[in-house]
Amino acid sequence: MTATVPNTPVQPPAVALFISDLHLQAAHPRTTQAFLDFLQGQAKHAQQLYLLGDLFEYWAGDDDLETPYNREIAEAIRQVSDAGVQVFWIAGNRDFLVGDTFARAAGLTLLPDPSVIHVAGRSLAIAHGDAQCTDDLAYMQFREQVRQPQWQQQFLALPLAQRKAIIAGVRKESQEEQRHKSMEIMDVNAAAIDTLFDTTATSTLIHGHTHRPACHKSGAGDNARTRYVLPDWEYDVKAQRGGWIAIDADGVIRRFGFDGQELAE
Repeated sequence: MTATVPNTPVQPPAVALFISDLHLQAAHPRTTQAFLDFLQGQAKHAQQLYLLGDLFEYWAGDDDLETPYNREIAEAIRQVSDAGVQVFWIAGNRDFLVGDTFARAAGLTLLPDPSVIHVAGRSLAIAHGDAQCTDDLAYMQFREQVRQPQWQQQFLALPLAQRKAIIAGVRKESQEEQRHKSMEIMDVNAAAIDTLFDTTATSTLIHGHTHRPACHKSGAGDNARTRYVLPDWEYDVKAQRGGWIAIDADGVIRRFGFDGQELAE
């Protein structure tokens, strides 16, 4: 299959790369190939790679690593890690059941959501973004339930096939509910974002989840804040989309589209 994402590194070379919301699944071969190309191209030339959630369409538990497709993805990430790139993971709403077994297989480090990181002299906050969608009350209640360690322990004790069946039902129900929700309700809440900036004591935030890529600026001077929203990836449709964020050695943040071209601010 022809590579979709260019295999040349971004210029200047990136210190850190950020991606999210690839929703990888065997049914989307072009999106999968684009990710594999990205790993072999851009990611191997970076010092750090941050995966900010929903890398997979769903994750039923680390015992699903026995599935050939999931094993292929883990091994591809491991190759990047073995090449000397530090790989970090923040869970999304689709793959929050990723655990230590997957982390070891992929050679990555699990991070809490949110986290404060230091890259090229910059301090910034990173998150998946779903925890800030506080206007979606039904989702927030569901999120609170499934993030409880006791719930996860009980769920992961079920047979893998049963877990996958339950997830399929939840996904179908969620898709139906989203038809009746406005984009505003499913987007982040402004007050929740302000709280995240305040609690992390940062002025730059990178997150995904909403599938509404943008660069939002607010305030001025010492009160200036910038929020970068990562795109989702979808290369199996005519109107392809995807992309990533890069930080270079000078601390400059750049956004790139699905075709590897830098986006204008």
